Amino acid sequence: MRRLRALMLAGGLMVAGAVAAQTTPPAPQAPASGPEPTPQPAPAAPGPILPDAPASLPVPPPEPAPEPQAEAPAAPEPKAPEEPEEPKPPMKRARYDVAILQALDKVTAETIRFEAPVGQPIRYKSLVFTVRACELSAPDEPTPDAVAYLTIDSQPKAVQGRPTPPARQVFRGWMYAASPGLNPVEHPVYDAWLITCRAASPVRGG
Repeated sequence: MRRLRALMLAGGLMVAGAVAAQTTPPAPQAPASGPEPTPQPAPAAPGPILPDAPASLPVPPPEPAPEPQAEAPAAPEPKAPEEPEEPKPPMKRARYDVAILQALDKVTAETIRFEAPVGQPIRYKSLVFTVRACELSAPDEPTPDAVAYLTIDSQPKAVQGRPTPPARQVFRGWMYAASPGLNPVEHPVYDAWLITCRAASPVRGG
């Protein structure tokens, strides 16, 4: 009996030792002797990441700077309206007291030049000339001229044994020495026109 117990105890101890051997970790092994490792330098810190440089583009030529514009002059102040000058009165024509006339007989081609004082009737054959005014143009007129206002009456002379025809007026108006045809005498036998005005001294115009 004792021997059996001893065997059982010995077997139990062996089993326990085997279990302990399995559960116990193996002891660390000493490192193998060799050359010590060379220390490596620490890695450099990474630099900033730069974007890729863009492709080179053509640079446009510089635009010329605009020329400085001259400042516009200031508008002048409005001037007060000037009063219009009063027109000068026209100069008066010089009046004379004698008109120089010329008459023509269309039948005989006879011509005669004679003087006719203002207001005094002058007969030439069957015509009677009565000058009412005779003037010369003023210095401010563009064309020098002589003008006369007169009447011409046809008054045939009485012939013995024949009835005298009644008098009639054949002309009344202004005659112009520079333009005789402007207002001519209309008569079948006679014609007349103004030459000029003449006097020793001009008559004061009224």
